[in-house]
Amino acid sequence: MSDETSSPKRPGKRPGRPQGRPAGKFGPREFRPRPKREREAGEALWLYGLHTVEFALKNPRRVALRLLATRNAQARLAERFPEGKLPIAAEEASPYSLDRLLGSEAVHQGCALEVQPLKPLTTVDLSGARLVLALDQVTDPHNVGAILRSATAFSVDAVLTTTRHSAAESGVLAKSASGALDVVPVTTVRNLGDTLEEMKAAGFTVVGLDSEAPEALDEARFAAPVCLVLGAEGKGLRQRTRDLCDVLARIDMPGEIKSLNVSNAAVLSLYMVRKAIAGA
Repeated sequence: MSDETSSPKRPGKRPGRPQGRPAGKFGPREFRPRPKREREAGEALWLYGLHTVEFALKNPRRVALRLLATRNAQARLAERFPEGKLPIAAEEASPYSLDRLLGSEAVHQGCALEVQPLKPLTTVDLSGARLVLALDQVTDPHNVGAILRSATAFSVDAVLTTTRHSAAESGVLAKSASGALDVVPVTTVRNLGDTLEEMKAAGFTVVGLDSEAPEALDEARFAAPVCLVLGAEGKGLRQRTRDLCDVLARIDMPGEIKSLNVSNAAVLSLYMVRKAIAGA
């Protein structure tokens, strides 16, 4: 039996490196870790939770492929449709089978809907809009979902996101949005700065949220139509976005912590802006 520890090493070769495979930052290239994604772009995905599934089934833009639900969930969903009839036949499933499909951490409430991802809106008619929300490279799906839910609650006319560096549609995002993903129009723009310039030319006041801004948002004065811009987690607004804002404002907080999670900041700022334009 050969003893590997006593075998001579070949000069100029490091053990364990495959021939002809240059090493990268994380070792041999074929083993370089890739970021995990819930799905690949364009693939079908699973939405789950009663509100999420309900609004997806009611969205005419949404293509539903398969509905799995427990008996109880089927009955609760059917109550939300005319004459108690679901628009797609449901296959009976157990909570255990849904846990296996979605993962034990998914709060599915007994139902899951396989769907095609929504085709991204690349243009939106903002004529008559009073309040638009723009997300400057906000990437966390939990935050984006919560923001969409708040945007729906405050009757935001449209939400703008960027083509790159934004959260992809996923079950996690949809569950966090609690149905809002299929309610509020979400438009993807290639260049947020160019879009903001076009909106300013159309009469919108661009209001950027910045924790270091000299003016408090609840004291700022502006009239509709307004585009409220929120920056990325940790990074805030990009420089060009900041430069294009007509108003930069902060949320005043008396406590020791002076900054909020972007989804919490969204609900507070939307309330303040909606109140400001209602009284203008």
